[in-house]
Amino acid sequence: MSLLRAFIAIELPASIQDAIQKQTALLRQALDSPLVRWVPAHNVHLTLKFLGDVSPLNIEMLTQMLTREADGYSAFDVQIGNLGSFPTPRRPRVIWVGLSAPSALESLQRGIESAAARLGYQQEERAFSPHLTIGRVRQNLSAFALQKVRAALEGTKIGELGTARVAAVHLYKSDLQPDGSVYTKLFSTPLKPLQPPSFAA
Repeated sequence: MSLLRAFIAIELPASIQDAIQKQTALLRQALDSPLVRWVPAHNVHLTLKFLGDVSPLNIEMLTQMLTREADGYSAFDVQIGNLGSFPTPRRPRVIWVGLSAPSALESLQRGIESAAARLGYQQEERAFSPHLTIGRVRQNLSAFALQKVRAALEGTKIGELGTARVAAVHLYKSDLQPDGSVYTKLFSTPLKPLQPPSFAA
């Protein structure tokens, strides 16, 4: 039985994906495919947990775990904006758009991370740093090419792109195709509806 390459993530609305595409269009043109492997706008998402290779027999356990973890949270909003790179601006490997979110996001991710570890999946040692990966810098670039990447990133400013409502968590599988990765949603579980604020009489 073939293994699935899977991850748990939050889906972004098309309006945010389109805004990211428009705001980074010039950057994508300046740093084309020999320098950076760009993520198509429709694939941009917020990863909560990369699971790696998963047996199809374990999907049911993962969906039950995800349902339990999501059940403790109400929907919340995240602010999308700003541009950065990992691990450092001097040595960019991952190009990302940032986001600011309430503590619920960190708590939700931490719960999923711990629950996945109890199911036997490797626990991530690095601290959770919420971000949207939009590009990966090619390895083994010359010093000249790397300087071009750094200069383009330093010269690109992205402000606030909007707000996204997080109302569900999703389990995806990833299939590597000649044109890039194809993500397929395997399971979704909702968060509790966001309750409007109540005002005392």
